[in-house]
Amino acid sequence: MSGPSILIAAGGTGGHIFPGLALASALRRQEPSAEVSFVGTPRGLESRIIPDAGYPLHLLDMVPFAGAKRALVPAAFARATWQARRLLRQERASVAVGMGGYASIPLVAGARFSGIPSLVHESGAIPGRANLLAARFTNNVALAFERAASSFPGPTRVVGMPLSAEIEHFDGDAIRADARQTFDLPADAEVLLVIGGSQGATTLNRAAVGLASQWRDRPNRFILLKTGAADLAGIQADLQAAGAAHVVRAVSFFERMDYAYAAADLALTRAGAGTVAELGATGLPAVLVPYPYAPHDHQAVNASVLVDVGAALMVRNPSATAELLAPTLDGLFADDQRRTAMGAAGRSVARPHAADELASWVLELARARTPVGR
Repeated sequence: MSGPSILIAAGGTGGHIFPGLALASALRRQEPSAEVSFVGTPRGLESRIIPDAGYPLHLLDMVPFAGAKRALVPAAFARATWQARRLLRQERASVAVGMGGYASIPLVAGARFSGIPSLVHESGAIPGRANLLAARFTNNVALAFERAASSFPGPTRVVGMPLSAEIEHFDGDAIRADARQTFDLPADAEVLLVIGGSQGATTLNRAAVGLASQWRDRPNRFILLKTGAADLAGIQADLQAAGAAHVVRAVSFFERMDYAYAAADLALTRAGAGTVAELGATGLPAVLVPYPYAPHDHQAVNASVLVDVGAALMVRNPSATAELLAPTLDGLFADDQRRTAMGAAGRSVARPHAADELASWVLELARARTPVGR
């Protein structure tokens, strides 16, 4: 007898896609016979990331709410919901899961109209518009952060952010030597990890170049930088021009995020929900620079999850320059005790087993096969 068929809508950015992949892995661990496939749109990163991860991807014709095509949303929603209902029948779906992104709305709506149970997972401290709409079609709403609960009219359950198995079972001490060797970093070096989200961040890339220039005569200070694919060549050229290329290990993408965290002593990052959850789980102290144009300033709210317990500092985008950041970073590098306390504070609010908890809920719905919706 075949296992449950589960469709996961996860599209747009890595902030939706990677938690969806973590959920998929947890589903297969708990129920090896489960058939898991993904739903997205042609516009997001899912078209590359999902197939590369080995999962089938189905595309729906949903359009964004903002921009030139927003007038097409009502017609696109009707068409995409019809497509979703047809897909749910074809896949004999047991459960539909919306992780965020525009494809979540028609998939969860299609499940509601088809009598199939569904669930929405909200990864941010302030919910995205797509999930707020999708949640109107189901009573099963999972949250990464407690402070998102007030945005939903119905009951919610805090499960945390689904993380990859490498982060869920993170042991930095055990892999630190290998991680340092992987990135050609000395075992006794002071290392700053700089990451700006799934596609990099211009502000943080520029700050990294400026910091490298300031630190180019410090033999034991290094930067591990994820630039994003579009900016790698330009950043490398800027580092060469500044005479600081030897300070920075720049890559477009980390194949092993656990190695990046294990290699570092301190992080300078954006405050996407996934990054905040990973910093907490790995216990890496951080300086967070929220993306200034995020709707409702939601990255600042994400950051406050760590800032409020003393696990991170927050610096606003205009102040995220090398000149203004350097004194703060120097102070943290010089204070081992403070960094240790920040790491412990991050771990105190982490929920590293969120993927398994969410997978258990999804499989419970699959077994009950009882549609739940408003």
